Amino acid sequence: MSEKTDQDLAGRMAELAREVATPTSIDVVLKRVTATAVELIDGADVAGVLLIRGRNFESHAITSELAEQLDRLQEELQEGPCYEAAVDELVVRTDDFRTETRWPAYSRMVVDIGVLSGLSFKLYTSSRTAGALNLFAFRPNAFSPDDEAIGSVLAAHAAVAILASRHDENLQSAIASRDVIGQAKGILMERFHVDAVQAFELLRELSQTSNVRLADIARRVVDSSRQERQ
Repeated sequence: MSEKTDQDLAGRMAELAREVATPTSIDVVLKRVTATAVELIDGADVAGVLLIRGRNFESHAITSELAEQLDRLQEELQEGPCYEAAVDELVVRTDDFRTETRWPAYSRMVVDIGVLSGLSFKLYTSSRTAGALNLFAFRPNAFSPDDEAIGSVLAAHAAVAILASRHDENLQSAIASRDVIGQAKGILMERFHVDAVQAFELLRELSQTSNVRLADIARRVVDSSRQERQ
């Protein structure tokens, strides 16, 4: 990479790092990542983030509607570079879709659209969700090893943002569950004249015998109490 590109990348990475470290929505961070990819990688005409949840494909932070169209094709065909990067490979590169043999159906369709090169980076893979940062170009052989290096750094920042977002969602869910369990305990304590420990044991026993999550049992108790008061 040139000295100027190194400086530009370092500056943009610092900005992205500050966004990840501060309360910024995940959509904003991902849009900055894809915009930076198109800005710093000369060959990239289109960029986007694909998240795969089971068989559902979700397009995020697209720089053009074309990125979503390419994602939809992969969802329909269950093949393509973004899909492979999200699920299997760390980096998937296609220098020319006209001669690509790994995804024959997908390659034929994107060539008809006018897309000839692609570069995809795995963001992360969990038991429920996989993701990839994807770049596409209208000319063949659009991406260099330096472009791969820049894309890998950007993908790492996107992955950190997504994982931080998931952690925050899990934390908020845990807090909500704790609160509803506390409410249910209070209802049972008042209704059955038991202490907090006994009320929790009642909830736990109901959860085990009905094979329903403790938080869901607690929510039913709270909802039932509200309905009775109405």
